[in-house]
Amino acid sequence: MFAGPLQRLVDELSKLPGIGPKSAQRVAFYILKISGAEARSLTEAIVEVKDRVRLCERCFNVADTELCEFCRDSRRDSTVICVVQEPPDIIAIERTREYRGLYHVLQGAISPIEGVGPDDLRIKELLARIHRPAEGNEPVIEVIVATNPNTEGDATAMYLDRLLSPLGLRVTRLASGLPVGGDLEYADEVTLGRALGGRRRMSP
Repeated sequence: MFAGPLQRLVDELSKLPGIGPKSAQRVAFYILKISGAEARSLTEAIVEVKDRVRLCERCFNVADTELCEFCRDSRRDSTVICVVQEPPDIIAIERTREYRGLYHVLQGAISPIEGVGPDDLRIKELLARIHRPAEGNEPVIEVIVATNPNTEGDATAMYLDRLLSPLGLRVTRLASGLPVGGDLEYADEVTLGRALGGRRRMSP
């Protein structure tokens, strides 16, 4: 539909997650309008992230050195590991300012439909961290399973619980239920069921 280079850019942008053909066209025309310096800066940023960003050798978060910022931070509580599916999940948890432990990124979740099994995730590496803590780290006593509250995330959480509980670890799962400020009548049955199942005493 467009001149060769422009159509190629639209085609490449369309391959990005969450960007359809129309969005790709808008981004392509935006890039066409910006200055050559801005376009080169964007190109250099993409090349740099491919050249320099890697996975942390310990927790498999994104990093620009051998270890990510969390694994390098000696002030973090090494006795607790929070297991997440993908690196962006760490950012969401960090925004709460409620967690000061370490992380472990599985790089996905168990999904038989998609052909993803336990061996395709970073579960063996998690076990290695538990059995052999890094130098200077205290032994792990709790693993928080923070996988997504869906079928794949629940299946992964149950698998990890069966695997880790016999090791004498405290295996916990993020609570899920009614959102703060939400009305009960608008809650779906799954969310309401989780809230009921996760109820707790109002006073000690």
